Amino acid sequence: MNRQVAIDSLKDMPQDFELDELIERLVVLDKIEKGRKDIETGQTFSHDEAKSKLDKWLK
Repeated sequence: MNRQVAIDSLKDMPQDFELDELIERLVVLDKIEKGRKDIETGQTFSHDEAKSKLDKWLK
């Protein structure tokens, strides 16, 4: 995440807000950005791979 994204997020917040709300928004935006980078670099799992990993986690 770059500084401008954080500044824009802060500007989009209402005049009165809880700090937790801003932090949550920034965390979500950061995760979206990381997910997009993973897609661009091919660091993803197929549906079957994801199901297999989930099956192992649920055991």
